[in-house]
Amino acid sequence: MISPKGLKEIDRAVLKYPAGHQQSAVIAALAIAQRERGWLLPELMQFIADYLQIPAISVQEVATFYNMYETTSVGTYKITLCTNLPCELGGAEKTAEYLKKKLRIDFGETTPDGRFTLKEGECFGACGDAPVVLLNNHRMCSFMSCEKIDQLLEELST
Repeated sequence: MISPKGLKEIDRAVLKYPAGHQQSAVIAALAIAQRERGWLLPELMQFIADYLQIPAISVQEVATFYNMYETTSVGTYKITLCTNLPCELGGAEKTAEYLKKKLRIDFGETTPDGRFTLKEGECFGACGDAPVVLLNNHRMCSFMSCEKIDQLLEELST
C-alpha cells in the first residue's frame, strides 16, 4: 500500500517520539500516504493503523478532522482557494468565479479528465497576498488574478 521509501519516512517520524507513542506519527504517515496515493482510501488508513499498531479509528479521526487530507478521490491537481474574509475582500469571489468558469466545475468537484479538483479553504496565513490559492497542499500562489490563474492552469496542463 505504501512504498518502501514511504515506510522508511514513516519509520523516521515514529522515531521522533518515545517508545509506545507511535500514534503521534499519524499526521506524518497520512501525509506520506496521501502524497503517494493521491487520497486516503479506507484500506490505506487501515494499513497505516496496522503499521503503527494503533486502532483504525485513531487514524480515521485525524484524516477526517484536518482539511489537508482527502478521504475521497481528487484530481491530480487540487486547487484550494482561500474564501476567508481577508481573501474575499481581496477578490476571492471573482477568483472563484473565474476558476469555476475555466475549469467548468464547482467547489468540491473534479474535472471529467481527473486533472483538477476545486476546493474552498480557510485561512492560509497569507492575508496580505489575497486572493490566495494552495496547490496540492504544498504550493502557495498569491495575488491570483485572472492572468495568473491562466498561467497556472497552462503550467499544469503541459
